[in-house]
Amino acid sequence: MADKTGWFDKPGNFKKFLRGFFAILIVLLIADLFVPKHPHFPWEYAPNFSAAYGFISCVLLVVVARGLRRIVMRKEDYYDS
Repeated sequence: MADKTGWFDKPGNFKKFLRGFFAILIVLLIADLFVPKHPHFPWEYAPNFSAAYGFISCVLLVVVARGLRRIVMRKEDYYDS
């Protein structure tokens, strides 16, 4: 059988992917400065507000999920007994 290694298994390819990802991210952040916006609230006029809002929301969801995990989590044999 042939060795089934994926494209991301090679460290060089993963580094290429990350460089490309961050390059696209920087291009999008710069492009956001030139795109006309139609905000509803004054704070939406801030440059790259949507990107910052999305990142902060994502981090907040992860932190809240970690806290809820401690409340909702059951023992491993919860349904066995």
